[in-house]
Amino acid sequence: MGRSVVISVRIPEELKEELEKYNIDEAEVIRRALINEVKKAKAKELEKELNEIKGVLIKIPAEEVIKEIREDRKSR
Repeated sequence: MGRSVVISVRIPEELKEELEKYNIDEAEVIRRALINEVKKAKAKELEKELNEIKGVLIKIPAEEVIKEIREDRKSR
């Protein structure tokens, strides 16, 4: 990933005590949660792009696609 930066989060004191009680590494939990959120955002963005592409591709007749594939294979 490269360089890292520091972020800070305020949590209730009781929560901090419970994290310590159960030996939970809050930095790792936060890191994983942030990574998962970024993955979800990327997936959502990709889905949107795929839907846009699908709208364009659906307008191309299947015969045209087949013709282009055959021409591409012949040119190799």
